[in-house]
Amino acid sequence: MPVIVEAVRQPSDQDRSDLAKIYADAPDWLLAPHADGAALVAAGLAAGTLIAGRFNDRLLGAALLERGDGHWRLSHLCVRKVTRGRGVGQRLLDEARRLAREAGAPLHLAAPAGHLESQALAARAGLPLDSL
Repeated sequence: MPVIVEAVRQPSDQDRSDLAKIYADAPDWLLAPHADGAALVAAGLAAGTLIAGRFNDRLLGAALLERGDGHWRLSHLCVRKVTRGRGVGQRLLDEARRLAREAGAPLHLAAPAGHLESQALAARAGLPLDSL
């Protein structure tokens, strides 16, 4: 069964629990400028930018996808620690790239300035990196 990427608009109680677990595993640098995972999720829901990967009715990874005029930005990509290395993050990245391409916009990754892990991910994905 594949990971289904979806926009999260009205999360169920289970979805909220899954999102809390996803961002509980996130390093502090990934949450910035938000105070914590709950604030990040609330901001993403309010702005309509939260996307998530679902497998077997559970959310395993999430990110914020901002749809701009000149380009789209994917940020705050995080996968539950117990699920990492199984392609969930790649599936979120691929779907964000596909959606941006269909809208005629290039996709950029966004991360804190100077963060080496983010720079490496952007290079592997062949995407420009914007600073948050």
